[in-house]
Amino acid sequence: MKKMLAVLKREYLQTVRRKMFMIMTLLMPLLMAGAIFIPTLMIERGMGLKRIAVIDGSGQLRDAFFEPETKNEEADIELGAKRRDLPQQIATEYVPAANAKLDDTAKPYLERLKLDKGANKVDGVFLIPTDALTSPKAQLRYFSRSATDFVTQGRLSSRVNRAVQQYRLAKRGITANEADELLKDLDVESVQLSKTGEQKKGGAANFLVGFVLTALLIIPSFVYGLEIMRGIIQEKNDRVVEVLVSSMSPSELLVGKILGVAAVGLTQITVWFVMSTALGTYAGAMAAFGGMNVMQLLRPSTFIYFFIFFLLAYLTYVCVYAIGGAVCNSDREAQQLIAPITMLMMLPWFLMAGILTNPDSGLSVAFSLSPVFGPLTMYVRTLVAEPPMWHIAVSIAVSILTIAAFFWVTAKIFRVGILSYGKRPTIPELWRWLKVA
Repeated sequence: MKKMLAVLKREYLQTVRRKMFMIMTLLMPLLMAGAIFIPTLMIERGMGLKRIAVIDGSGQLRDAFFEPETKNEEADIELGAKRRDLPQQIATEYVPAANAKLDDTAKPYLERLKLDKGANKVDGVFLIPTDALTSPKAQLRYFSRSATDFVTQGRLSSRVNRAVQQYRLAKRGITANEADELLKDLDVESVQLSKTGEQKKGGAANFLVGFVLTALLIIPSFVYGLEIMRGIIQEKNDRVVEVLVSSMSPSELLVGKILGVAAVGLTQITVWFVMSTALGTYAGAMAAFGGMNVMQLLRPSTFIYFFIFFLLAYLTYVCVYAIGGAVCNSDREAQQLIAPITMLMMLPWFLMAGILTNPDSGLSVAFSLSPVFGPLTMYVRTLVAEPPMWHIAVSIAVSILTIAAFFWVTAKIFRVGILSYGKRPTIPELWRWLKVA
C-alpha cells in the first residue's frame, strides 16, 4: 500500500508542478469560452450589411422589401425581425421585371455578383418568377458567392412568401393588416415539467450547458489517459519500469499511476469549477435582474453527478490507455492500436445531439445502462431530464463492475506487457498473457 501511495504521489506531483499544467489549468476555461463565443462573434460580424439585387418577375412585390412609407427604391435596410435573430442588415436593390425575360434582366446583376469591390458590387441576386403570385409550383432562386448563405436566403424567402400569402388572402377580401394578424407567428417557450410537478425553463440554454459540461467530463479523461500511456511507454524504453517492478508488484505500480493521474484530473476540474462558480455567480446575479433563474439550469445535483461520473468515465477510459502503453513500444504503435478503440468509446459524444434532444429514447437508455458508454450518457440524461433513480444506480453499478473487470484485465496484461519488448503482441498472444499472468 505504501509503495502504491508513493507512485501516486510521484505521478501527481510530477504533473502538477509543470508550468504547462498550471498555464493550461488557468487558460482552459478561457479557451473553451473562446471556442464557444468566438465563432458566434465571427458569424455576427459576417452578418454585416449585404447588398441584394431583387429581380421581381411579378412586378408586384416591392412592398415585401420596403416599408410603405419608404420612398427610396434603390436601397432599404432590413434588420432581424426578432430579438433572437442573428444581427444582419440587408440593402435591397429592387428591380421590377414584369414585362421582361427574368434571366435576361438578371444577367447584368449576376455579373456584378462576381465583383470583389466597388460601388456596383452586390452580395446576392434574388429572382422571383413571373408566376410567383398565381402558381403554387413557382420556385424562387437565390444566387450568391457562398453556398451556405442560408440566413440571407431564409429572410428573403420569408419576406416573399409572406407577401404572396397576403396577396392571395387579399384576393379573398382580407386586407393586408388583417392578413398580418392572421399570419402572425406565436413564440414558443420550452418548459421542463419534473416528476414533482416543478416547472423549469428549458430550450437552447440547457442544450448548450449539456454540451459544455459533457466536454469538461470527457476531455480530461482522454487527455490524461494519453498521459498515462505515454508515461508507461517512456518508462519501458528507458528501462525504468524494470527497476520499479523489482521493488513493487506490477498491480501496485498500475493502480498508483492511474490514481495519481486521476488526482491530477480532479485537481484541474476543481480549479475550473471554482473559476466557473465565481464567474457564474456574477452572471447569475446579472441574469436574476433580467428575471432569469440560473439555478434552473445548474442544480446542486449537477455537480454531484459530475464528480461521480467523471471518476467512473476516467477510470473506465484510462485502463484502455494503460493497456496500450503496456503492449506497445512507441507512441506511433500505441496510437494505431488505441485510435479505433477511442472512436468506439466516443460513440456517445458523436450521438450527443440526439441524446440531448431525446434523453429518454430507447437508444439513450440503452447507452446509459451499458458498460463503457454509461458514465457519459447517464450524466447527459441527468442534465436535461430526470431519469429514474434505479437507472442511475444501475449505470453506476455497471460502470463499477466494468472498471473492476478492466483493472483485472489491465493488471494481467500490464504484468507481462511492461517487460515485453519487440513487436506488438497479437490478439491471441494477449489472450495467452491473460491466462498465464
